[in-house]
Amino acid sequence: MAVLNLQELNDKIKGDLLTDDLHKIIYATDASVYRELPLGVVLPKDTKDICVILKWCFKNNVPLIPRAGGTSLAGQCVGSGLVIDVSKYLTKIISFDKNNKSVTVQPGVIRNDLNQFLKPYNLLFGPNTATANRANIGGMVGNNSCGTTSIVYGNTRDHVVRLKAVLSDGSLAVFEPLSKVDFLKKCQLTNLEGDIYRHLLTTLSDIDFIAEIHKEYPNKFVKRRNTGYALDMLIENEVFSNSDDKINICSLLCGSEGTLAFTTEITIDLVDVPPPYEVLVAIHYHSIDESLRSIPLIMNHKPYACEMMDKIILDCTKGQITYQKNRFFIEDDPQVIMLVSFRTNNLWEGKKIIIQLIDELKSNNFGYAFPIIETDVDRIWNLRGAGLGLLANLPGDNKAVACIEDTAVNIEVLADYIAEFSLLMDSFGQQSVYYAHAGAGEIHLRPILNLKTKEDKALFYDISLASAQLVKKYGGSLSGEHGDGRVRAPFIKVVYGEYIYESFVKLKNAWDPKNILNPGKIVNAPPMNESLRYSDDHEELSCSTMFDFSDTGGILRTAEKCNGSGDCRKSHLSGGTMCPSYMATRNEKDSTRARANTLREILTRPQSDNVWNSSELKDVMDLCLSCKGCKSECPSNIDMSLMKSEFLYQYNKHNGVPLRSHIIARFSKISKLSSIVAPFSNFIIKNKYLGKVLKKSIGIHPLRSLPNVDSRPLRSRWKNIRSDFKVKNDAKKVYFFCDEFTNFNDAAIGEKAIRLLFRLGYNVILLNHKESGRAAISKGLLDIAKEFADYNVLLFSKHINAQSPLVGIEPSAILSFCDEYPRLVTKHLINDSEKIAKNTFTIESFLFNEFSNGNLKEDAFNESDQNIYLHGHCHQKALTNIDELAWLLSLPKGNNVSIIPSGCCGMAGSFGYEKEHFDLSMQIGELILFPWINKLKALDIVAASGTSCRHQILDGTKSMSYHPIEILFDCLSNEV
Repeated sequence: MAVLNLQELNDKIKGDLLTDDLHKIIYATDASVYRELPLGVVLPKDTKDICVILKWCFKNNVPLIPRAGGTSLAGQCVGSGLVIDVSKYLTKIISFDKNNKSVTVQPGVIRNDLNQFLKPYNLLFGPNTATANRANIGGMVGNNSCGTTSIVYGNTRDHVVRLKAVLSDGSLAVFEPLSKVDFLKKCQLTNLEGDIYRHLLTTLSDIDFIAEIHKEYPNKFVKRRNTGYALDMLIENEVFSNSDDKINICSLLCGSEGTLAFTTEITIDLVDVPPPYEVLVAIHYHSIDESLRSIPLIMNHKPYACEMMDKIILDCTKGQITYQKNRFFIEDDPQVIMLVSFRTNNLWEGKKIIIQLIDELKSNNFGYAFPIIETDVDRIWNLRGAGLGLLANLPGDNKAVACIEDTAVNIEVLADYIAEFSLLMDSFGQQSVYYAHAGAGEIHLRPILNLKTKEDKALFYDISLASAQLVKKYGGSLSGEHGDGRVRAPFIKVVYGEYIYESFVKLKNAWDPKNILNPGKIVNAPPMNESLRYSDDHEELSCSTMFDFSDTGGILRTAEKCNGSGDCRKSHLSGGTMCPSYMATRNEKDSTRARANTLREILTRPQSDNVWNSSELKDVMDLCLSCKGCKSECPSNIDMSLMKSEFLYQYNKHNGVPLRSHIIARFSKISKLSSIVAPFSNFIIKNKYLGKVLKKSIGIHPLRSLPNVDSRPLRSRWKNIRSDFKVKNDAKKVYFFCDEFTNFNDAAIGEKAIRLLFRLGYNVILLNHKESGRAAISKGLLDIAKEFADYNVLLFSKHINAQSPLVGIEPSAILSFCDEYPRLVTKHLINDSEKIAKNTFTIESFLFNEFSNGNLKEDAFNESDQNIYLHGHCHQKALTNIDELAWLLSLPKGNNVSIIPSGCCGMAGSFGYEKEHFDLSMQIGELILFPWINKLKALDIVAASGTSCRHQILDGTKSMSYHPIEILFDCLSNEV
């Protein structure tokens, strides 16, 4: 019957209804610890769809769960009903009023994307969550989000002017400022909307109830009040007091977590962009208590932000690809760092305030180091913003769990509250994590628990109850910004008392008489330690893998590092590489998070003896481009490329290897044969009819051009190249890796690279090594790749060290030595592989280091006058630093180098060639890369290290691009 009803719903809406097992899996979790398989997922296309969905749910008593970015930490986005995801289609900016500084948006608009739109008008939406590059405005309304700038801009509620919403019976309502007369007119309506207004009139006209609000609600100085329903926000107006202010029910809906109505349009007021200069002081402390007792003093200086990071968080940033370089300001080993920033009209003004602050701190014996940061401030905030995701990197099953992380108190009692909280944690044998919004009286506190065990699940509850009681004692709010959801709702009665809690239940019943809107959140919540990701009888599955995942405890624990924070769901407007397929499709299925969640689900709850033979895993992995953006941009360092290769290897063992995968994995052998008859091979490739037949036979899209084969591979040229140079006896040895792509397709580029190294004075050595195995890795033929890796490591281990590095020009090939090889080689070769990895570089990184260390001089190049636009290869951006390459290209004086703010080009090795992936490949290219190149002038030069990148640029824009080494070679001084 349910299936028939769902089909009935599907027939009535324009949006998508998804009821397959895969979508149920990936929507069963958010960023919290909870898991509930939904009935299905709906992606509505407009407000009419929302009305139809709610009417259907109302008629059939089916609960629905509103969902935006799905980054909720309290379980608001999980439930057993229909999940309604607004992030796919409801993403329009409906109207913008510059004069009145307001904008109306659909709920799926991303906060940072909105501010990108507003930037030319010098306006912005103020609340700034750590998830701002993927947080949807609808979700921010539902949670009443705040973020790092709340001490200046307040919370979302402070900016919402008008909401269009669908009520639980499917009827439309508009909530906006109302006079007393208009409010009373609403009370005369004979529909659900009228019932709601009459209930509010009766409830808030009760003097005894108002007295209870004043008695039981958090201290009025606690600005982050986000627990229960915000009835206290509705009593100071002309309807219920002597105030002249109008009443606005939006204040109640903000923070109601989708339990009262379903928002479809949001009008918010905007603020002027802050002063242009930001100066930051990173105050280092010896203890938590010391840092918190300095907060009132700091806040007297009216900072723009005041954020805290404790030692546990700071230690999580050590050794991380992206975040290690952002630790440049840290001195010694602080227990706490307080990041305090000021926005001013000039740098000196900000520094003056900070110097005064430092003097006061020192005179009060607060802090031991006070580095002032004037530039690279964004790097500091990136370090701070990664806090939630970084916590997922704690090794093993013990994780920093979100349950008490959202309490807020008055800053005057913050230190005493935390001191007593620490004693409380000691009584539970716990050490908590402390970080975030110290200036707003909200420290994110997390116990470290293993929720796979029955004992820690009980502790999960006990700590939460004790914390709620402590919050009550200090007049605080159980939630400051993350909401109640599943995790805090059971304790609302503790902090508000029976009377207020019952009023919440009645309020919910008035708005939602059938209890279909996000049930179990805020009121009538089930026990908070049920419906967790792991059942009490959980047994860990041991998986034998080809790659070595022992550093994380196996592939399952590697997938578990994804905590659902959704960094992979940012749009292309936010920059970065992760995750290109999601950027193009905006489907949750195509995010790194979905892939990790599916892998975790399949390995945790296997449906067959062969867990890898999963159609769900095959489907969710299909559009992973193996760009490795997640390896560096995901705070949890989820390397989905690695896990996809492992999955394909395991899946193919059961289902066989597809012919095309065999061909791609053996690309080098085929190229070798083709090069022998290169003119004939290239004729077939380029011939309109024969090329079409060839492409069709191996599953290549007919519109995709194939690369030519060099008649003289690079290895065939080696002797002639070597004979042209007389090498000095003391010249530094450089081992050149002749990868399979350079050897057979880009031999001319490889020759220029070798000649460049010789002319710069290096002794270039080319060994008889095997291919990199990159193509085999990408297709999951890991047994083949392992043979190559073992051979190469055994060979190069005798030669490669700090004085004699290994370099290559194709990023994906040479970086295999640094990335996959140490996990792939036979056990006895791991140490050698790791030693080689430390001394292996892309040719650009090698030259950058040589110039930086003074081993090479800028006069090696002639002056030039070129505008160069650089597109970075995904693996280079993930594993090295693309800024180094831009610097290198700017060495010839006169070169003007700009980095194209593109993510993945969309080709990703063989991905873009494959017929079923071609359209998506081009769609990814069209996001940023193609439009940028199409706007360039005729004499502008495009640089791209990757051979697949250059072919994608040619196919997508009809423009030539060049390897950076070609550009540098052409700029070499004749005297070199």
